[in-house]
Formats: sequence, structure tokens, C-alpha cells
Amino acid sequence: MTTSDTTNDAATAVRTTDGLVRGIRSDGLLAFRGIPYAAPPVGPLRLRAPQPVAPWEGELDASTYGDAAVQPRAYTRTGLRTFHPSSENALTLNVLAKPGSASAKRPVMVFVHGGAYSIGTSATPIYGGESLVRRGDVVYVSINYRLGALGYLDFTRFATPERPFDSNLGLRDQVAALEWVQRNIAAFGGDPDNVTVFGESAGGDAVTTLMATPAAKGLFARAIAESPAPGLVNPAGRAQRWAADVVAALGADPGDAAAVLSTCAPSDLGRAANTVSASVVSESPGLSLYGPMVDGDFLPRPPIEAFRDGTAHRVPLVIGTNAREGTLFPRFLDALPTNPDRIETMFARTDPDARDRVVAAYPGYPEDADASVNLGGDITFWWPSIEIAQEHSEYAPTYMYRFDYAPRLLRTLGFDATHGLELFAVFGLAKSPVGTLFSMLGGRRGFTAVSDAV
Repeated sequence: MTTSDTTNDAATAVRTTDGLVRGIRSDGLLAFRGIPYAAPPVGPLRLRAPQPVAPWEGELDASTYGDAAVQPRAYTRTGLRTFHPSSENALTLNVLAKPGSASAKRPVMVFVHGGAYSIGTSATPIYGGESLVRRGDVVYVSINYRLGALGYLDFTRFATPERPFDSNLGLRDQVAALEWVQRNIAAFGGDPDNVTVFGESAGGDAVTTLMATPAAKGLFARAIAESPAPGLVNPAGRAQRWAADVVAALGADPGDAAAVLSTCAPSDLGRAANTVSASVVSESPGLSLYGPMVDGDFLPRPPIEAFRDGTAHRVPLVIGTNAREGTLFPRFLDALPTNPDRIETMFARTDPDARDRVVAAYPGYPEDADASVNLGGDITFWWPSIEIAQEHSEYAPTYMYRFDYAPRLLRTLGFDATHGLELFAVFGLAKSPVGTLFSMLGGRRGFTAVSDAV
């Protein structure tokens, strides 16, 4: 690793297995952004497993974040009036490290962003990682992976010999990124034998799914799952049925589906998938169109079964949830069973005999809206996390947390310790502009103390 200290943004060059990358010095840290870990999944590589990067000549400019995965523009916001570009060419990662010798062998933390497997980007400012690097003395890696219909629908039944498709593309991308870390992180001062993979929401579910993915064995030494939603993992039959519905919504016949899927505009595919997704949420509350699929191959069986019988990777695990996960969703991401209509539909389609027993634990249901919100959050995030922890603790060190703290403003607005709030503590952002806004009515000292503790 070579650095120049002449200016604050002095360039830094690191040689990876694919070529030389040149990053920047950012506030005293070394930042390398938009490094490709797989070939762009475009053209004949659309809907295919990630392929190796073609080595490049000269230096790769790693000063800016790569494109976000394809998604609605509204969800790529990185500022009040700024939006990050998105495209199919999004298989990149970012590395943030302290200056120093490549022989430092610092611990490595690899972050998988959330967003229901349909939105999100590593360029989101909250995921910057500066506090983790400075205070935790780690090498921080954040990744992009394919989302939505291009990453989490199974179109393999429509494949042809001339146009093959693969399953579990987003999950395969995450494995490919971890493989890149194993090959290259030592050049940035990281220890490939001391990698922690962590993520929140869909990213937390990605962590627990990776623990049940054979191809991920040996790619990380420990794991942290924040507010995972294991229900996002779908059985093969359901996932394939939904993919067929999307093909129909595209107006394609089975005979020409491969050609249509290979050439259609991502926006057209997204609109078709959104139509099907709205139907899924209405008919089957708690289920999501997008998520890893138990394909019997790359993901051989449901992760909870792997945790139960000990075939999940036996690495130490930290897993937990926030006190009131559900409060965010009715206002911003209305897709969970957080109202009586959806809750009753959910029980009718799953386990009617459990209905009375479960709702009895939520006094005031169904008249009290908070009871429904709490039930929906618990059944999506809290209970599955308890189940995973119980099973994994039989085979490996397992730790649980619950994040209860909420600044006064969030309590006043009825959010309390809602979904995603712990990210401000994890990334040390209590004193950031948004963190300051959250504590404008009081609680700044407490928010800072909780952030420091985390």
C-alpha cells in the first residue's frame, strides 16, 4: 500500500488480484469505492450467476461509489436533493481503512445493506463506516448486490439452451463479494481469517441465509444479524409461481419468455414485478415477492432447518431486534401484517389454531392499533430471531440483544425504537445531522451514550 500525504485527498494505490485500484484519502482514512467484484451482469450475463472480473490494465479509479442496483429512483436518495445513479452494472464494493502497512491484519467487517431485497445502496451516507474504522480499528467493506426482479426472482423454468438462467442471484452476488474479500483484503490491511459479515433487515436475513449456504463456508469467521426477517426466504414452488406471474404481467408467453426477459427494459420488468408484489402483499400478508429461494442446490434447504440440525456454519452469531420493529411500516413501507385485516388473513392462511393464543399476548387487539403494529413487527422480526438463536446456540456461541432506546422525538411521534434505528448506534451517528434531528426534543446525551456502547 502506498500513500501520499501532501493533500487531504491524496490518492492511494492498492494492487488487487484483478488490477491496480486508486482510491482517495478521505478525512484521514483511505477510501476505495466502486471496486468491481464480479463482471457486469448485463447482456448475456443478465439473470446469470456472477462471473469473474476481466483484469484491467493500468489503474482503476476507485474514488466514487459504483451504481446502485436497479430500483425506483426515489430509494437511491443520498441527500435532500441528490439521488445516486442505478443500473444493472452494480456488482461493486467499497473498502475503508486506516492508513498503514498491509501487514497490519486488522479485523474485517463486511456490511450487507437492507431494503426488502428490492431497494438500497452501499452509497447511502448512513453506511459510510467511518466510526467503525476509527474506533473499532477495523477494515470496513460495504457491498452492492442485485435487487428486485433481477436479483431475487427465479426465472430458471423459462431458460433455454441458448439462454440459460440461474437462481438466487443476489445471494450468489453476496458470496462472490465475500470471495473477493478473501482474495484481496490483506492488501488493504485486513485479516481474511477474521471477517465478520453483518447486515440489517434484508441484510440481516442475508447473513442468516449465508450461514446456511454451503458456498459461503469459510468466507467469514463470525456473523451479526440485525432485525433479520427469515420469512423472506421462499420455497421453490412459491418463488417459481410468482416468477411465472411476472412473466405473464410482462405480456410474454412461456415460449418467448427467455427472449423477453433477456432484452426487456429493467423498468418494464420492475413494473410487472410491482403489480405481482402488490397482489402478494394483499393476499398473503407477511410474504414478499423478493428473497432467497430454497432451490435445493445453492441454498439446499430452509435456513431455520439448517440452524436446527447444526448444518448451518458454526460461527459465533450476534442476533437481535428493536423494541418496536413494526411502527415504521404502516407509515413508510406498508407491507407487513400490522393491521387487523392483514393479521386475520395471515392466520387464516397459515395457522388458524394459533390465532387466539398469539393475539392474547397483545392486549387491546384488535381495537388498539399499537397492538396490531407490535404483533406484526414481532412476528416478522423478533420471533424468528429468537428461534434462530435457540437453534444455533446448540452448536456455536450465540448472543442476543434488544435495542430499546429512542430519543424523545421518536417517542413523541409514536415510532419509539423502531426498525433500523440501531443503525445510528452501530455506525456511530448520534451526532450526525439526522441523529441531531432525532434528539432535537431531548435525549442527545442518552443517544450518544447508547451509540458509544454499541
